[in-house]
Amino acid sequence: MMWKGIIPIHSLSLQLNRTDMKTYHLAVDLGATSGRTILAAYDGSKVDMEELTRFKHPMLPIAGHVFWNLPELYNQVLEGIKAAVARLKPTGEKLSSIGIDTWGCDVAYFNSDGTLCGLPYCYRDSHTDGAIERFAEKVGLDDVYALTGIQFMNFNTLFQLDTIRRNSPEVLDHADRILFIPDALSYMLTGNAVTEYTVASTSQILNPKTGDLDTKLLEAVGLGREKFGPMVQPGAEIGRLTRQVREYTGAGDIPVIAVAGHDTASAVIAIPTPDKDYAYLSCGTWSLMGIETPDAIITPESRKYNFTNEGGIDGTTRFLKNICGMWIFEQCRPEFKDAPEDIGELVALCEKSDCESIINPDDPRFAHPESMTEAIREYCRESGQAEPASTADFVRVAFRSLAKRYGTVVGWLREMSPVEIKRLHVIGGGSRNGYLMQYAADELGIPVVAGPTESTALGNVLVQLKACGKIGSLNDMRRISVNSTETKTYQPK
Repeated sequence: MMWKGIIPIHSLSLQLNRTDMKTYHLAVDLGATSGRTILAAYDGSKVDMEELTRFKHPMLPIAGHVFWNLPELYNQVLEGIKAAVARLKPTGEKLSSIGIDTWGCDVAYFNSDGTLCGLPYCYRDSHTDGAIERFAEKVGLDDVYALTGIQFMNFNTLFQLDTIRRNSPEVLDHADRILFIPDALSYMLTGNAVTEYTVASTSQILNPKTGDLDTKLLEAVGLGREKFGPMVQPGAEIGRLTRQVREYTGAGDIPVIAVAGHDTASAVIAIPTPDKDYAYLSCGTWSLMGIETPDAIITPESRKYNFTNEGGIDGTTRFLKNICGMWIFEQCRPEFKDAPEDIGELVALCEKSDCESIINPDDPRFAHPESMTEAIREYCRESGQAEPASTADFVRVAFRSLAKRYGTVVGWLREMSPVEIKRLHVIGGGSRNGYLMQYAADELGIPVVAGPTESTALGNVLVQLKACGKIGSLNDMRRISVNSTETKTYQPK
């Protein structure tokens, strides 16, 4: 049950000497702290994946704000393409496609000549603190939710754009194109600008009833629809690599596919399940818990509990709620003194603590505190609970509190879900944390199925296969996921 921590993707070996029937696809998977490029081989029944490159991309602190280094991210994408070309060269095989997924909400700004207007703001920048209340002076929040069905968070694209309109309107006025991060990188590769549906659905600007950006909300931030690329669904071809990119990387005339550009949307595609009677949890820096539905759920109850409706593939909606996730643990780690360096040993300290204190991981004080451990102590003091004293206490409090929050959110889901929730599927890196998985099973009272850990990259590849005509429906994709992955089930004690 011990979690071994973040490790390179397990390679099943692409067996490049067996080229019959196989096609090769490059998945670029960018999380909010690190990224990787993965070469996938499809043999007609399963996908084998091999990590080619892995890199960190920290936030850049400049002039009192934090930004993403988009040129460096683009450079890492190019390096990944070069690595894939070199990997396949000995056999004479070629890439069939490329797809990019990233986090949601953040956008980049481009001039008419294709150059960047500046660096994209990071969603963790504090300039959007209080942005929801300021925007509510223009459009009532009930109206915003009725139009979009998206939960309210300060960093949603709508509020980022409104903040920039107030503070630096020239950024919006001068931009020829405003593109979400996966679309921005695809634009840099192909010269074609699009707005991919799943990542656009995180923005709180997309109207799920019309399937496009809402003109009323765009007008509220002083923007026209023409600033954004045309809306495309997962599986559309964005374009081909430009001649400059082909020459720089040694790649051929390869299509870049609009996969489910939001990383959670890609991850959900790869859930290995034969039915619909489950909730899912994409567990990483953020925990995203929800269900799949055929239509958006926009009701007084969903508004009360601040649930969100985000786009999926084949017309599905991901009805979910964002939970703080591993962020609290990750931010505590640098503050631990004399703690084990091995993350598995650190997580196992849960067994050496009997601290019963519970925090609400979604309390605003945990969003970006100067000291995460002090924020936890403060919460416990204010709520009349014992303050964690040791590293083991903090680790146990972090994971037990997450499991408790999962139980609360599943309870809300059951009030609104059109399906019976018989189990929880956990995907992403956090599914390796056996202690958290067991805590969750105990708290929910239902089986927790952990894995695959690399669901985002697999979902990315599955959409590429659909675009290349290799597979058809979402059910086909999940059958391939079952063939390609391993899971572990935790029963409630």
